[in-house]
Amino acid sequence: MEGAFSGLREILRRETLRLLAAVQYFTRLRVPARTVDSPESLEGAVRYLPLVGAIVGASGGAVYLAARVVLSAGPAVLLSMAATVIITGALHEDGLADAADGLGGGLNRERALEIMKDPHIGAFGATSLVLALLIKLNLLLALPSARIPAALIAGHALSRLVAVRVLMALPYVRDERDSRSKPLVADVSRASLAVAAVAGLAPLALVGRSALVGLGCAVVTGFLWRTYLRHRLGGCTGDCLGAAQQLSEIAFYLGIDASVP
Repeated sequence: MEGAFSGLREILRRETLRLLAAVQYFTRLRVPARTVDSPESLEGAVRYLPLVGAIVGASGGAVYLAARVVLSAGPAVLLSMAATVIITGALHEDGLADAADGLGGGLNRERALEIMKDPHIGAFGATSLVLALLIKLNLLLALPSARIPAALIAGHALSRLVAVRVLMALPYVRDERDSRSKPLVADVSRASLAVAAVAGLAPLALVGRSALVGLGCAVVTGFLWRTYLRHRLGGCTGDCLGAAQQLSEIAFYLGIDASVP
């Protein structure tokens, strides 16, 4: 019996470290200790990416509800979006911009990967980022006000599950030791996908039936994106995963907008 409890404690300790590592890596939120930088905690931490997304979405929803007390829907949605960007440090938005620059400006695979490493933003990146933010703003504003917080939670969680699925389906094409995403994506197991699926799908219940249409749109978007990446790059990068999150989040909002009476 003591051995069983000892094993359970070890599992809980390991999973707690992985969760903290995911929070530290994918957000600007502080975690209790720096020990989550260890290889042990980074390995498998990506399984908690959808849960981190739910936390980010819930934070945005809370900001929206607080702002709605004194502001109209437009400024409240803008503030909620700003909150999610601040919490994540614009990690996924930056990935979308870099991926757009590389894939839009690179005539071949090598040039596209080289452009993605450039910290400067180009015309393709700036345009895609502005369009993505404007589309999200308008899609959220088209929803009934009471449904926006739930849509934010579900959208942020589900879109990160799509990113995990893209990661599992494609090889990671950067081999540099200093690649920021490499430690987390080195080994994504089926167990990680199962944990991610629970956290990514559960918030859909908050949205209702229209979430099924949003889910379908996000899944199709993820499939088309990884098919394109397989053809264009032969795999994915951290920037491509950030783009997967942004594109599938937009697709989810589009789906629920289309199905809400």
